[in-house]
Amino acid sequence: MRREVRIKIALDGMGGDFAPREVVRGAVEAARQGGVEIILVGPEDRLRAELAACDASGLPIQLHHTDQFILDGESPAAGLRAKPQASVALCARLVKEGRADAAVTMGHTGAAMIAAHWAFGPLPGVQRPVAGGNFLPLAPQTVTFDLGANADCKPEQFLQFAAVGVAYARCLLGIAAPTVGLLSNGTEPGKGTTQTQAAYELLEGSGFNFVGYIEGWDLTSGRVNVALCDGFVGNILIKYSEGLGRALAGWLEERLEGQLPEPQIEELVGSLRAMMEIEEHLGGGPLLGVDGVMVVGHGRSRAPAVARAIAQARRVVESDLIEGLRAELTRVAGAIPDED
Repeated sequence: MRREVRIKIALDGMGGDFAPREVVRGAVEAARQGGVEIILVGPEDRLRAELAACDASGLPIQLHHTDQFILDGESPAAGLRAKPQASVALCARLVKEGRADAAVTMGHTGAAMIAAHWAFGPLPGVQRPVAGGNFLPLAPQTVTFDLGANADCKPEQFLQFAAVGVAYARCLLGIAAPTVGLLSNGTEPGKGTTQTQAAYELLEGSGFNFVGYIEGWDLTSGRVNVALCDGFVGNILIKYSEGLGRALAGWLEERLEGQLPEPQIEELVGSLRAMMEIEEHLGGGPLLGVDGVMVVGHGRSRAPAVARAIAQARRVVESDLIEGLRAELTRVAGAIPDED
């Protein structure tokens, strides 16, 4: 009988608003689904107590003890320097040492970025890690970069976002020749900010399948496979979409009351909420541009979203996304100006 090959996931047991309870439950759910072996990192007594409450006996879950973790509101850089054994840092080091294939955290994105950068180092040509992916299921073949990791960007960073997005679309979505568009306030030449105008010129000569400027409604139309924006805009897009989803779900629930049976209303409203909440349909996304796999989920994640983040990490490892990124970044390295 062929033995199942399991992807080893180092999971930050203390990351997120509902840790460790929901994180542990998500780990148990993912382990039951198969295909992964989980290393839960955090205070052993607290993690063991949560595992006992879940009846996790026989599941491929092991514990890695540490009493240190990053607190909500704590400066990530200062916190990681003061706490070198912080759970998120240990998860990254387990990957670096080859004891895990990927790290997953629902904790502070900034802390995850720093821990990944320190442990893995950047891929060639990358200034800072990049966050992104598909946050709108209405356009499943469109990914957006950056979604929050880089708020204040130089024009040349958009070339990195494009390289990351193209590799992501090829490796995880199976798109052979992804199209690339730059988010702006119009499609005509000369539109956009000084930043986007300079990025446009670089992208035109980059060799990517660049279609030019795109607008907000193109994110749901599927016009491009890779949409580019800085992390300031990207983070606003995510949170606006989630807020809009909640508002529409409430509106729909009120309008349908008395018009349809209650179970049908619950199904429709629940589907809308799930579609518009990134943690509901994706769980989390990989930090891209570092030489290792770190998936970061939403701080409000409950157990199902934690399990989806673990599944996402497994997909990233199995797709060999890091090598795809390396190849794409190497191809455009000459077009990316050196950082000042």
